[in-house]
Amino acid sequence: MTPHNEANKGDIAKTVLMPGDPLRAKFIAETFLDDYKLVNQVRNVFAYTGTYKGKPVTVMASGMGMPSIGIYSYELFKFYDVDTIIRVGSAGAYTDKLNLYDIVLAKGAYSESSFAKTQNGEERNILYGNEELNNHIKETAQKLHINIHYNNIHSSDIFYKENDNFKELHQKYGCCCVEMESFALFHNANVLGKKAACILTISDNLVTHEETTPEERQNSFKQMIELALESIE
Repeated sequence: MTPHNEANKGDIAKTVLMPGDPLRAKFIAETFLDDYKLVNQVRNVFAYTGTYKGKPVTVMASGMGMPSIGIYSYELFKFYDVDTIIRVGSAGAYTDKLNLYDIVLAKGAYSESSFAKTQNGEERNILYGNEELNNHIKETAQKLHINIHYNNIHSSDIFYKENDNFKELHQKYGCCCVEMESFALFHNANVLGKKAACILTISDNLVTHEETTPEERQNSFKQMIELALESIE
C-alpha cells in the first residue's frame, strides 16, 4: 500500500493500462475484462484487475497532468512490481492530416515541463517510449488491420494557453498532437528500468476545430483499447 493506492501487493498485474479518467477505467474494466475486481478507490482513482483473454491486466486511472501520472506510475513501477504501463488517452491534433478518432502511437514525447529535471536532473526535452514495446504494438495493429500514426507528441503542462505555439511545435519537433501525461510516464519508466508506451485517440483538432463530446471520449475509443489489450504479452 502507498498513500495513494490501497491495493495490496499482488493485487496489481504486471501490465497496467492507464487512462486519465477514472470513469474510463471503469468503462474499460466493465466492457473488456473478465473476473475483474476493484482494487483501489483512494481519491476515486479507480483501479481494476481482471483478465483479458486469460491474461492478467490492471486498468488504473492516472488523473490529469504529469504530477498526477508521475505519482501513480512511479508507485506502480517501484512498489507494485509493474513491468509495463500503456497509457491510453485522448489528444488534440496539431495537423489537419489527423482526423477525429485517428490513433497515434507516441514515438517520443516533447515537453517544456521541468518534471524530469526536477525528478533526477534529466536535461532532455524529448523522452521516448520503449522501442521494443512500440514495435510490438505496431505489429499488433497490423494484425488487427488498425491504421496508426507513429509520431512524436507534445506533453504539455498547460491546457489553457494564452499564446498557443502549436504550429511551431509541429514543425520543430514533429509533434502531431498534444496531451498532458506521457513525458512523465516515459521518464519514470526510464529511471526505473521499466516499459512504457502511449496510445492516443484524436478527440479534437486545433487546425480544423473539430471536436468530440465528453461522452464520446469516454465511450467511443474502443479500437484504441482493443489495440492496447491485444498487445499484452
